[in-house]
Amino acid sequence: MWLAIAVAVGWLLIGGVVGPLSGQLSEVQTNDNASFLPASAESTLVADEQAAFAEQQSFPGLVVVTRPDGAALTPEDMAAAAAFAEAIPSLAVGTDGTVADYLAPAPVVPIPSDDGKAVLIAVPLDGDKAQETIDGELSLSVITESLRAAAEDVPSLEINVTGPVGILTDLISVFGAIDTTLLGATALIVAIILIFVYRSPFLWLVPLVAAGMALSVASAIVYVLAKNEVLVLNGQSQGILTVLVFGAGTDYALLMVARYREELHNHAVHTDAMKAAWRGTVEPILASAATVIIGLLCLLLSELNSNRSLGPVGAAGIVGALVVMLTFLPALLVIPSIVLPILAFLVPTVIGLGLSLITDLSVGPFAAMGGLLAAVTIVGWVVFGIMRIRKPEWGPFSRQKFPPGRWAFWPKVPREGETDERLSGIWSRLAGSIGRRPRSTWIVTTLVMLILAGFTVTLKADGITTTEAFVERTDSVVGQEKLAEHFPGGLGTPAIIIANEEGLDAVTAAAAATPGIASVVPYTGVPAGVPGADQAPVKVVDGRVQLQATLTAAADSPEAIDAVSALRDNVHAVEGADALVGGQTASQLDVDEASLHDRNLIIPVVLVVVFLVLMLLLRSIAAPLVLMGTVVLSFFATLGVCAIAFNHIFGYAGADTSFPLFAFVFLVALGVDYNIFLMTRVREESIKLGTRPGILKGLTVTGGVITSAGIVLAATFLVLGVLPLVFLREIGFAVAIGVLIDTFIIRSTLVPALSYDIGKKIWWPSRLAKADAPD
Repeated sequence: MWLAIAVAVGWLLIGGVVGPLSGQLSEVQTNDNASFLPASAESTLVADEQAAFAEQQSFPGLVVVTRPDGAALTPEDMAAAAAFAEAIPSLAVGTDGTVADYLAPAPVVPIPSDDGKAVLIAVPLDGDKAQETIDGELSLSVITESLRAAAEDVPSLEINVTGPVGILTDLISVFGAIDTTLLGATALIVAIILIFVYRSPFLWLVPLVAAGMALSVASAIVYVLAKNEVLVLNGQSQGILTVLVFGAGTDYALLMVARYREELHNHAVHTDAMKAAWRGTVEPILASAATVIIGLLCLLLSELNSNRSLGPVGAAGIVGALVVMLTFLPALLVIPSIVLPILAFLVPTVIGLGLSLITDLSVGPFAAMGGLLAAVTIVGWVVFGIMRIRKPEWGPFSRQKFPPGRWAFWPKVPREGETDERLSGIWSRLAGSIGRRPRSTWIVTTLVMLILAGFTVTLKADGITTTEAFVERTDSVVGQEKLAEHFPGGLGTPAIIIANEEGLDAVTAAAAATPGIASVVPYTGVPAGVPGADQAPVKVVDGRVQLQATLTAAADSPEAIDAVSALRDNVHAVEGADALVGGQTASQLDVDEASLHDRNLIIPVVLVVVFLVLMLLLRSIAAPLVLMGTVVLSFFATLGVCAIAFNHIFGYAGADTSFPLFAFVFLVALGVDYNIFLMTRVREESIKLGTRPGILKGLTVTGGVITSAGIVLAATFLVLGVLPLVFLREIGFAVAIGVLIDTFIIRSTLVPALSYDIGKKIWWPSRLAKADAPD
């Protein structure tokens, strides 16, 4: 008991230290394009060479001016657009700065479209200054908001800020909601599910507090590593970290709590019950965490920086969840009264936080009230505890009616010697049904899974454009659509060609002859619009020249990617030019190619390492082969369901090229968890009862907890849907559907039925598979 108290108090002290660090996690995010580019790619090489052509690298913002009714611009409209462009450098940025302080050396001039319906104003920001912070925000975001605020003062025109600056600002705005929206939604949905699962006014808070501690610890670890540039954190990784830690941590908690409740029926002393529960769950929890950690770390093999960053970020989160759930959670279960002051503090504080978001009320007084209630609760519980010790038979909550360590389960308090209700419930009946018809069960289930898997071929995972990546039509998305409608789609974001000086003419001719290229101009170093810019000589750096090729299609469209691919083929064929093609579209092409490489490399590696973990855990070869086969089948069935949902229900344009890889890593690493929870218990029971009775007993006693765990994990990943990005919503949906398939179909019917039909040979070549072993 004293050890449990020391552990609980120690973790609370640690929480006080790591809590502030986890709250600063968004400050070490890196959401610029470089964090998502391949580490070594042609576009990266071009970016490195391009830096030598200008002392200041430009980061373009594009302002598109149109009429709200879509009609041609009048002379008055043109004058208003010109006045807006002229006023841009003087717009306020921060408290004492202006846009001019952050501009690259190029004029801000309006460019009318050929159809006369739009004006384009290029706002080239200095690449270095755009990454500076102003009052904790990136300067490019502050500048964008200043432009958008100024646009509201021109009601006669519709003015949208897009281009890399506008799009990145909207992305940062989305990821900025992770700290509050995503965390709050995740905690709320986990709390609701736990209340429903436990049907207790107290017990649900124990796993929730432990999960919150796990997230704080994991976030603090990631913060320190990102702060010291050991790993790269982006908004995408942070969002997945939140739901991953809450989901996996709650799964471990559910398994521990269920086994503790079971052992309380077998032990008079609650600390003995906890020791037995800990010994019974530590192996599957460790194995489960190991599969997820190893699976995520396989992402370090990726060519994409964004994928590589997610690996250690997610692994750090699982480590935090593992350590907390094996130490802090057991301590809370042994002395659950420590949770009551936390609850007393949280209730008014959360109410105050909610009110502060919609009113002018401050959260401070509510937090102070929570602190006072927590102090009163501590004093009251100390007095109550003394009374329970001195008068164990007195009162409705006496030690005899509610023995120590059990009151949190009220109103269904487990008592020594009582029959566990799980042995006669729905899972007992399901196990009996599988035992009577194992072969027909697994055959029918497999056929259903194969039918769903057949729809995988209809999944469109060849990439989506920037405008399709946002669920909502943000200002930058609207601007991008208008830009493509009235101008060459690639205007403002050209393809960059670097070549040898002697190959300039040949490369220019080859590029101009490429379908999808609107124009090709050499780089002179003199900004367009400056007098004499047309006569300026081509700039040469170390015998290399730069050309800018404007695309006819939008820079992020499939047509533009095809054009850049053809452009690369054409300029690469120019002998002696050593030409390279980069730029935004080329970067996306490199990302797509790297995603295919990662998929082909990482998926087999994940399968192998997870298989080896299962072999070590189950001391068998046959059982891991069966489990891996069911997990792969579940993965393809999930992709089939996703194809149906994305194409015909949600109406998404498609999925990112990295979607299958992310879905596979999460589904295999997380989906196999439930097989681990099931089969470790089956093996434990098989040693005592024989294989077939052990399978039915293992399914019976783990059915409820694993189903609850699957629902929690699926719900937490569905919370990614609160963020208006198609990729995160698709990942959240895929993992949720895959986990539910694993929980309700694979683990509940297919695995036990197939294992039962195979019999003791499922444990080959271990001792359990021998003929003289009970079956």
